Amino acid sequence: MSTKSPRVVILTCSTRPGAIGPAVADWLLHTLTLHADALDVELQHVSLRDLDLPFFDEEEHPALGAYRNPHTKAWSKIVDEADGFIAVTPEYNYGMPATLKNALDYLSHEWAWKPMGFVSYGNTSAGTRSVQHAKQVITTLRLVPLGSTVALRLKDTIDSTGVRPSVQLTASANGLLEELVRLAHALKPMREAARPGIEVGPLPGSYTRPLIPNDAPHVLVLQRCCWVDEALSNETLDLAPFTETLEDVQAWLTDWESVGLWLHGRLIGMVRARRASRTGHIGRLAVVPDLYGRGIGRWLLRHATDALASSCDRIELSTGSQSTKNIHLYTSEGFVQHTENPEGTVELVKRS
Repeated sequence: MSTKSPRVVILTCSTRPGAIGPAVADWLLHTLTLHADALDVELQHVSLRDLDLPFFDEEEHPALGAYRNPHTKAWSKIVDEADGFIAVTPEYNYGMPATLKNALDYLSHEWAWKPMGFVSYGNTSAGTRSVQHAKQVITTLRLVPLGSTVALRLKDTIDSTGVRPSVQLTASANGLLEELVRLAHALKPMREAARPGIEVGPLPGSYTRPLIPNDAPHVLVLQRCCWVDEALSNETLDLAPFTETLEDVQAWLTDWESVGLWLHGRLIGMVRARRASRTGHIGRLAVVPDLYGRGIGRWLLRHATDALASSCDRIELSTGSQSTKNIHLYTSEGFVQHTENPEGTVELVKRS
């Protein structure tokens, strides 16, 4: 559940002058466009010939990500921003072309936990031996190969004008894309948790990262389920987390520094913070009800407080005046009740 469409890179692997690969890629892009729109998928075509990578020429191992050359940095950005790949590849002597192997070897973490499908072409085996060779390599990079493939025998499917369209080929190509998109969604939590700089959370397998406007659907669901207790305790439904629209949430995710706690692709907690001069503000501390009592709320509160402490003289937050569990948590973390407002909320303050 996200507002960002998955990006699928269609990779033309052959760089030989006069190669049939570009024509196959053109057919694939044309064939998949309508289905990609229906699946809300962004297609991006990348040709290794245009990319013009030399044989691997970085000084450091790709696992370090310490790239020196502009061509490596450009290739890294393309792969890092993709959610999946379809390699359009010929077969050279029972294997994949050296250009594809070289492109794979350039990078490391950028490939991890992303699906890769294949459209192969050739004579006797329709390029399938190239695919089998490539699968041995991509699994080492933690790319996940699809079971579905599209294999084109040159004499049966390709003529001087390119690939001869057919109902069967269209169905195979669309099926390949569907499987790739399903797998890209399923692998997204593993992709995200493996990214450099991700902070480990309080539960095994959990991690935190900044929330962005694309996360608004997750946030909207989380806060609506988490503020039920607040509504019951304070006998009111007039609470912003219940009334905000998706656009409202996207707006405050832009204005606040918000952190989400994730577990197996599920947003299980969040907190937001911001500074106004030397005063810090904390809000929207939320934990999914089925994980109450695990120390998650206290962990998130400390995370936000620590982030503000060095630059703020005081930190403020508020909750319902009848929200005794919330008030107990905040006071146990050094917050002191400051004012009680007519609308039924209480302000608490902690001095740094």
